[in-house]
Amino acid sequence: MTFKRSKNLVHLEASAVVAIKQEALRRQNAGEDVIDLSVGEPDFDTPRIPCEAGIKAIQQGKTHYPPNAGILELRAAAARHLSRLSGGRPINADHILVSNGARQSIFNALFSLFGPGDRVLIPTPAWVSYPQLVHLARATPVMVPGDPQWSLKVSVDDLEKASDARTAGIILCTPVNPTGAVYARAELKAILEWARERNLWVISDEMYRRIHFGSGPAPSVHDLPDDLLERVVVVTGVGKAYAMTGWRVGFSIARPELTKAMAGLQTHVTTGASQPAQWAAAAALADERVEADVTRMVAAFRKRRDLLVKYFRDRLPGVEFVEPMGAFYFFFRVDGFFNSRLDSAKAFCARLLEKTGVAVVPGEAFGDGRWVRVSYAASDKDLRRALARIEEFVQSLNSEVEE
Repeated sequence: MTFKRSKNLVHLEASAVVAIKQEALRRQNAGEDVIDLSVGEPDFDTPRIPCEAGIKAIQQGKTHYPPNAGILELRAAAARHLSRLSGGRPINADHILVSNGARQSIFNALFSLFGPGDRVLIPTPAWVSYPQLVHLARATPVMVPGDPQWSLKVSVDDLEKASDARTAGIILCTPVNPTGAVYARAELKAILEWARERNLWVISDEMYRRIHFGSGPAPSVHDLPDDLLERVVVVTGVGKAYAMTGWRVGFSIARPELTKAMAGLQTHVTTGASQPAQWAAAAALADERVEADVTRMVAAFRKRRDLLVKYFRDRLPGVEFVEPMGAFYFFFRVDGFFNSRLDSAKAFCARLLEKTGVAVVPGEAFGDGRWVRVSYAASDKDLRRALARIEEFVQSLNSEVEE
């Protein structure tokens, strides 16, 4: 009997990042020397204090159904934390909805705000799940290419050109996955002013805000005046900055009626996030001692970023790249190596893995097939080994082009 997918899944595609990770793992299990730089996951252990809080919650029997919106202790800790990051801006804990990871927070917002006929703008390159989640809401994703001269970020002019009467919203991400670019406060303000004029909703994914190589946290929409935030949903969580991806805790902040609607949706999808994980997340956000762990991890990411930037400038001077200002991704351009035998970033990555054992993600996964993403959430040793292999591979391709 042939399985026929429902119309709900007609546009759904499996994550290319997950597929590459699985292939890298298969090769490693087969004994191959594979350096996996594909997955956007910190290579550090979760700090001790949130781990102990999660264990304590289990020992105290906090293993039953949690409140759907999230335990008050976590929502209050998140509100205080976000307030501190934005200079004391008031954040109401009742406007926060805790979910099973930030991906669900984004799904909640998209499914609650948009539907058939709506168009949602996505600055591109973009995280692989954005267009898939828009499709699941039965809306239409509209990919808006960023400017290579502007670290592949989009401007108000870019967004305006991509808009029409059916445009209902935009998904922003800063620091950006997959490029590591960061939108300045003035850039965010211009986009939110444009969105307000058009009466659009803005979903601001700020999961990587703490991993910023400038002064303090990366700029946020929470740094802007209240009148620009009426139709804004902020999404964040503890996964990236606190090395807690596997704990699956994310949250959204929105006006109360929207938060209530998203909470209602969540009751029928997953209900609340794991209660022990929520207690761990609350400790991560509330205990000042954890900040030393975050500072240490961000410093390590900055050092690795500097390593990649210097290596490409010194050893691969002809290869264009986006200099990352946040997150832990390095995006470099490969279309200059295309030929009759290698005609896409996907083909570039496949041959790189086959010939050198380095796993990276092709730009097609992010909406721009001219580029490749490297995750530098890996040890310095592995990064140096991978860079040497990438350099040798690129030189071999240069020889092919010259031939």
